[in-house]
Amino acid sequence: MNNRNVVLYIAMSADGYIAREDGNLDWLSMVEQPGEDYGYNEFVAGVDTVIMGRRTYDKVLSFGVAFPHKGRQCYVWTKSRAGNDENVTFWNSGISELIATLKKEQGKDIFIDGGAELVHALMKEKLIDRYVISVIPCFIGGGIRLFREGGADIRLKLINCSSYATGLVQLCYEPEKKQTAE
Repeated sequence: MNNRNVVLYIAMSADGYIAREDGNLDWLSMVEQPGEDYGYNEFVAGVDTVIMGRRTYDKVLSFGVAFPHKGRQCYVWTKSRAGNDENVTFWNSGISELIATLKKEQGKDIFIDGGAELVHALMKEKLIDRYVISVIPCFIGGGIRLFREGGADIRLKLINCSSYATGLVQLCYEPEKKQTAE
């Protein structure tokens, strides 16, 4: 049996936001440092499938650079588009159906590349196997929260914690195997 993990690998501000209200990510540049990728290249070497929300996909396209996930199977979870384009397959059904299908296939890990609606849907159904969260040392005071109210009650086990000279702290958690009922 194939054991593909669904991994959320994402950055957030210290006050819990993944973007400003208008989607701006300018605050992420404060931790850019030549030669430092915070483990990203090693992480993406272990994935062959990427899932992102439509707004995240649109944001990635707005950067005006080559699509960063070429060569990987990519899905965009959306209600507003269908079919495929040169980069992705648009997925209009339930996210749990997509995850179940992918986990039956042979392959590497599955990268959840944002955004907040997708993360919320996956968490509600307890479909994320690992959370890798890079906390950027700033407060942006408002915007798009990574974790929304009304999600699942999930107890986490710390797997690793790394700190960097830039002030970035990267946390790696996995859900505890036995979830406690309230």
